[in-house]
Amino acid sequence: MIEIVLCIVFAAPANGRGKCAPRKAFPSLLFYEVKSKGLCIFIVSTYVDGGPPDEAVWFYDWLKDTYADFRVHKYFLQGLDYAIYGLGDSAFNDNYNKVARDIDFWLSKLHARRVVPLCLNDESVDEGKYGTGKFGAWKSQLLAQLRLGAKGATQFDAPEEKPAAYETSSDEEGGGDLIDLEDLGTVRIASKNKAKAEGAAGQPKDMLTPPVRESLTKQGYKLIGSHSGVKLCRWTKAMLRGRGGCYKHTFYGIDSHRCMEATPSLACANKCVFCWRHHTNPVGTEWKWNMDPPEMILDAALESHYKMIKEFKGVPGVLRERLAEGLAVRHCALSLVGEPIMYPEIGRLVRLLHARRVSTFLVTNAQFPEALEALGPVTQLYVSVDASSREALKRIDRPLFPDFWQRFQDSLIALARKGQRTVYRLTLVKEWNMEEMQGYANLVELGKPDFIEVKGVTFCGESKGSSLTMGNIPWHEEVLSFVERLAALLPDYSIASEHEHSNCVLLAHHKFRVDGVWHTWIDYERFHELVQRHYESREPFGSLDYAAPLPPWATFGARERGFDPSDTRMLRRSRKDVGGC
Repeated sequence: MIEIVLCIVFAAPANGRGKCAPRKAFPSLLFYEVKSKGLCIFIVSTYVDGGPPDEAVWFYDWLKDTYADFRVHKYFLQGLDYAIYGLGDSAFNDNYNKVARDIDFWLSKLHARRVVPLCLNDESVDEGKYGTGKFGAWKSQLLAQLRLGAKGATQFDAPEEKPAAYETSSDEEGGGDLIDLEDLGTVRIASKNKAKAEGAAGQPKDMLTPPVRESLTKQGYKLIGSHSGVKLCRWTKAMLRGRGGCYKHTFYGIDSHRCMEATPSLACANKCVFCWRHHTNPVGTEWKWNMDPPEMILDAALESHYKMIKEFKGVPGVLRERLAEGLAVRHCALSLVGEPIMYPEIGRLVRLLHARRVSTFLVTNAQFPEALEALGPVTQLYVSVDASSREALKRIDRPLFPDFWQRFQDSLIALARKGQRTVYRLTLVKEWNMEEMQGYANLVELGKPDFIEVKGVTFCGESKGSSLTMGNIPWHEEVLSFVERLAALLPDYSIASEHEHSNCVLLAHHKFRVDGVWHTWIDYERFHELVQRHYESREPFGSLDYAAPLPPWATFGARERGFDPSDTRMLRRSRKDVGGC
């Protein structure tokens, strides 16, 4: 019977909740506990910038320095057996699994023995749950090597190339109908090179590949063409039943049952930890796909939306007059999924919506400042501000751009120059981004938004791309406390409204308080008059030109706490709201 000695040197996931051996003890731990007795297994992730998780930084730097130190004998780690499984995402290009690849290279150069080939997980590819797919194959091969024992174990050599350029594969074994585990990395790179070659030849691909299309369809998205989508919002369903509208109804006066949630770009440049799309949508830093015309996108989006509305005909509780009104869209939330501003014809799409007297609420993740600068008027323009520092933004948004912080700041500066209504949208995640209040205040000064929406993150279940739990979800009183602390640092802003049901609070600039009454609602007919005049004569207009008074029930401090009294609030026996679907 084989005795297996297992020693946990460090466990360092990207969420920071790792375990690590004492730093001073690591060399002796590696030599005496592992090198002389057993096998060292590394399961390690890579941060968005190509660095190791916080708990693995010391070991990573130590191994790199040891490899580079000419005083260290090249057989320094001879006798050490190891296996590495990398956790990464090919969307980050050259930084894909960089930490795992570097560790493998340095260990092999110091003559440690690789008992199974380096295996690299790709979050952008559905590789099955833990214990299945690529990880399952790697684990099975590792266990098989352990059963063989030291004498029968195979040494897998790495190519003689620099760390950033190699993949572990075996070219000596014969072919066959099945792909060996060690060949998976080669297949992935070959596929990417093929795609690049086809793109260079002027043959862009569709954004929605069959697996992505299938996954998003299962989640309820109505996909349009090759890169767009529409989905019925839970608040649209709730307001059709007379059970209350969303926070935009409370804050800005939209009719939630007449709002269409859509996107012209399912792709995004971030992989946020709180994304409720479970990271099944494509990612990228530039438009590299086939492009559908905006006219087709709008027509198909409205058609799909109306089909979903009509499905509520005859459903118990649905109000007949609301159903009829729902078949005439008056608002469009361009925030469904992805980054709508990536779509090259976003300006044209917005104009088409305005031509049909549909107001526009566009959300951007602040990674495309040039596109933001070039964007024409929208009814209300949002920028997601998910963190107050570079380090926190990297951790929570996981952006693909290496210069993400500069892009973020430039986007906020561009927002300050827009003439129409602008909003910062803060999504609060406990233990992630609810501190550093002064940092948020500094960002407000940079972008000078008209409004600041602060919302607690919504828990949408577990996914392989997120480590969030119910413990990360703030209570409404915690959100309110955060907003009060932030307002204390912003002399030009005060709390104007709240929507308790959405766990959302609105800060508004004092210029929207006229004669003691907040004017955060929108006069939509006035907006359409102004924007059409702007299109015809370039006549400028500002956010106050189409402001309307906030009703008493929606004003902060009212007993309704943002729930429209003309609707009926439904409560379960547990007293929890069921206003949405």
